[in-house]
Amino acid sequence: MKVACVGGGPAGLYLSILLKLRDPSHDITVHERNAEGTTYGWGVTYWRGLLDQLRAHDLETARAVEASSVRWNEGVAHVRDLMTRRPGDEGHGIGRHRLLEILAERARSLGVRLEFGSTISPDDLPGADLVVAGDGVHSALRTRHADHFGTRIDSGRNRYLWLGTSKAFDAFTFAFVETDHGWIWCYGYGFGPDAGTCVVECAPETWTGLGLHRAPEADGLVLLEKLFAGILDGHPLIGRPSADGSASWLTFRTVTNRTWHRGNVVLIGDAAHTTHYSIGAGTTLALEDAIALAGALHERPALPEALAHYERERRAALLSLQSAARHSALWYENLPRYIDLPPQQMFALLGQRHSPLLPYVPPQLYYRIDRAAGQLEALRRLKRWLGPKVARTVQSRAARR
Repeated sequence: MKVACVGGGPAGLYLSILLKLRDPSHDITVHERNAEGTTYGWGVTYWRGLLDQLRAHDLETARAVEASSVRWNEGVAHVRDLMTRRPGDEGHGIGRHRLLEILAERARSLGVRLEFGSTISPDDLPGADLVVAGDGVHSALRTRHADHFGTRIDSGRNRYLWLGTSKAFDAFTFAFVETDHGWIWCYGYGFGPDAGTCVVECAPETWTGLGLHRAPEADGLVLLEKLFAGILDGHPLIGRPSADGSASWLTFRTVTNRTWHRGNVVLIGDAAHTTHYSIGAGTTLALEDAIALAGALHERPALPEALAHYERERRAALLSLQSAARHSALWYENLPRYIDLPPQQMFALLGQRHSPLLPYVPPQLYYRIDRAAGQLEALRRLKRWLGPKVARTVQSRAARR
């Protein structure tokens, strides 16, 4: 099969790796419009389950990714001058630049052609059996046929800014700071021994009230460093260079599509779907798309059938995550509803922000119900653990009699 991947992000690169591993005779080219080594963002997050999947499909890639990652198993929340720390699932951070470097090196070693500085026009697609549109949230290939794909793009209310820092956080860190114009907060996580990411978010009223809507990036960073001094420990925040010196404040764009394929063109990664950054799943979902598409193409030789199967499989897998992402984004948009709770309760509901019930139940009542349910489940687990032991003790005593 001749395959053209448009977009050199994680989805396109990993798909090319998996296809070559399945059949080295595939003729695969990855077209990336930017120069090699150019990327946006700082670190990306993933969870233990992704490593298990990478190991199952390409052990060499999995080992390289794990070796270049940092890990944490705690979450820390700072609210005003209070701090709460709780254990959590094992999370990982890796620099986006390093991840792409690993995938590109692996793809090249398998015979994939990587063409950087290669812009593909939607009206002049490469001659290939399959064209993979992995060109991101602003996908030109998807936009050209938006009516066919049934593309819908919804923008969130809050403003956010993606920043780097030399602070290497040892836990996934939340910091909520109250200002005269409302709350502003950040998510911080490490991705190297001296590197971290800070995603800053606030309501639009806070954004304009603080003057961040008109401040040059350098001035905005100075203000943000003061606001988050409590978690930065003197480390600077680092922005993305721009021609006019402005800051890249955005609103999150949720992308959905009615269908993911048209003829021999298929959508993958952010071109097909996006999930709010607050659940930290974007890179994982892109790689899982690649795994599913490679599997479908291998198992179903007829292209229309393979693309339809890929779409069905991924749509079903995404349902719960898309719901979690929507509710997570809404939790932050309604932060005043939760922020004045006692720290332990607030942090507990921060962890429950994906729940579809939480917006409709008074927060303190939800917290009490959740605590009671947790205690009940703990009792059930204890009962299951004790049951066989008690039975063996009774049988042993009966035998001695």
